[in-house]
Amino acid sequence: MIIQLIKNGEVVDTSAESNSSSSTSKKSGGSLDKDAFLQLLVAQMKYQDPLEPTDNTEYISQLATFSQLEETQNMQASLQEMEANSLVGKQVVLRVTSSATGETSDVTGTVDSVIHENNKTYLMVNNNLYSIDDLYSVMDDSYMDAISLAKSFSLAIASLPSADELTLDNAGTLTNLRKAYDSMTSYQKSFIKQSDIDKLVKLEEKMKQLQAAAGENGDKTEGNGGTEDKKDTEETGKAE
Repeated sequence: MIIQLIKNGEVVDTSAESNSSSSTSKKSGGSLDKDAFLQLLVAQMKYQDPLEPTDNTEYISQLATFSQLEETQNMQASLQEMEANSLVGKQVVLRVTSSATGETSDVTGTVDSVIHENNKTYLMVNNNLYSIDDLYSVMDDSYMDAISLAKSFSLAIASLPSADELTLDNAGTLTNLRKAYDSMTSYQKSFIKQSDIDKLVKLEEKMKQLQAAAGENGDKTEGNGGTEDKKDTEETGKAE
């Protein structure tokens, strides 16, 4: 006697092959991998109607499809390995989902090495292994250079005093920062904070005021000195 479960008016297949293929399909996100395909083919052969067996031509067609599927997956695996190997030494961003909390976070770092294990590829980043499936983006060298340059510029600006506390001793630093900014490319300048640029301009204007005031004081000192020397000379002449 054959007993089958009925659910929603349909026969439910409780065979091990069916459960296995269903589980495999769920694990792969709904895609049918070669193992699940082979299991379905075996189940089809095992449970076919002996009075109306499946045509051999159909089996050959399904086997050919299986071979194509396997070849495609092997090619994808090879391409994935090549892609992973080319990432060594590059800065990457990994988007990782915690299995415990389900929260997603970004991990940034340099790929130190690549490990291929059990048909899976892993990236060694910050001394931790991450699946290549977690790869979110790859940052090129020009991007990293611009980021580093912007950070150095920001630190230099932050080390300067406010406009009220600025002195003539800071003139050299301001000149060097202006030269550094002007020598940057448009791409590099796009990473500089607007607040840092505003502070630089404000300090430069204040420095011009300080230098102008120092120049005027110098002229007055020289003028007073010249008058005093002239008076001393006249008095000396009269005395003689």
